[in-house]
Amino acid sequence: MQVRDGMSEVVLTVGPSHTLREAARKMVEKGIGAALVTDDERPVPCIVTERDILNSLGRGEDPDAELVGEHMSEGLVAASPEWSLEHAASEMSTRGIRHLVVFDEGELSGVLSIRDIVRCWTATGATSGIGPS
Repeated sequence: MQVRDGMSEVVLTVGPSHTLREAARKMVEKGIGAALVTDDERPVPCIVTERDILNSLGRGEDPDAELVGEHMSEGLVAASPEWSLEHAASEMSTRGIRHLVVFDEGELSGVLSIRDIVRCWTATGATSGIGPS
């Protein structure tokens, strides 16, 4: 299977001036774990994830006062829709991330999450060959 088979075409965007609570609310509404952060000042989008929000809450920060721009990850990792899911999973594992942004011929086409990969693999009956202990 390829990235195009598993990616979500529903892409949520927020601005850097949104609060973490606003971003979290929008992610919950869409049932997703990340939002792209677009800003006219930056040529490439950034990303804010549920983990970024959780880390802020864990530090005792106020989600109504903290802005997305202060917590987003700037090192966006892109994937091609032609990549295999195995290649995508390997990239995620190597980089310690849970989301890849998918670009097709330079145009944003979706987001692939680790959850999407697991859904695809379990839906197609993929197994590791390891039996229960």
